[in-house]
Amino acid sequence: MSNPSGEPGKPATIRDVAAAAGVSIGTASKALNGRGRMRDETRTRVTAAAELLDFRPNTLAQGLLAGRTHTVGLVTGDSFGRFSIPVMLGAEDALGAGQISVFMCDARDDPIRERHYVQRLLARRVEGIIVTGRRTESRQSIGTDLPVPVVYAMTQSTEPTDISVIPDDFGGGVLATRHLLATGRTRIGHITGPERFQAARLRAAGLSEALGEAGAEPAGAPLFGDWSEEWGRQGADILLRARPELDAIFCGSDQIARGAAETLRERGLLIPNDVALVGFDNWEPMALGSRPPLTTVDMNLGEIGRVAAEHLLDAIAGSPPPGGVQTVPCELVLRESTRVALT
Repeated sequence: MSNPSGEPGKPATIRDVAAAAGVSIGTASKALNGRGRMRDETRTRVTAAAELLDFRPNTLAQGLLAGRTHTVGLVTGDSFGRFSIPVMLGAEDALGAGQISVFMCDARDDPIRERHYVQRLLARRVEGIIVTGRRTESRQSIGTDLPVPVVYAMTQSTEPTDISVIPDDFGGGVLATRHLLATGRTRIGHITGPERFQAARLRAAGLSEALGEAGAEPAGAPLFGDWSEEWGRQGADILLRARPELDAIFCGSDQIARGAAETLRERGLLIPNDVALVGFDNWEPMALGSRPPLTTVDMNLGEIGRVAAEHLLDAIAGSPPPGGVQTVPCELVLRESTRVALT
């Protein structure tokens, strides 16, 4: 129905509800918010008028009156969105339960843009900020004197009092290696990204740990290079020349694994019959596009976002968890590249 202002289609306002109930705007507001002392008859009359007019309260205005905006900011340096979008979706799942909206800002790895966006978010009175990126390396804190809590996801702050949530890259390396060992592979090579990256070093360390537990030796030292298919092709060629007897390759990313698969095919080697192959990331365009589809380690980016958001909500509520770095376990996704042939 139209509201008493005589403008069909225009949403009813608190002023319209007050007029229809015959009370002041202040009384109508208190009645609908369950605040203030008034007669039950008055509260019932206001509620009935609101229902009749299909009144929808302005939640932002209500929040501002209560010192709340029910919004948080997400600042990312991952322009491509490969990591930040899954993290954001996980965060939104956790925040949505509390009806919190998210403002996402792309800083493009530019510290000046990042500072600008942080100030813009604070001007919008967000209640907290999640900072995310495309690598787990330590980064400078966006500030320890901000008026709102901050949590880092898929990146970590150099400030020990900050809360950071990252994937367990070491555990992921252990998972991949134990799986290969369980399928009977014992001569396992490793091709991964640049050694300067913490993720590459930790995944290689996980491989070494799992092999040591099993009393096995790696098929040569880890080959550090680029996060690229081209490096996967080159790395597999280097491995096969040096260790032609290898029966498995654990790659530090799905892109590297897809490149390695090409070299194996060119050499006439069957995957997984001759050489089993495991990637890392569970980036579906790469993992499913590879032939055969890749067994890979999933970093649980959505879970990282969810955990970060829950920590932020706790901090907003006045119960922040202790600072430091929290790791989220990875998961192994099984596909044809390590399938054990039935005999």
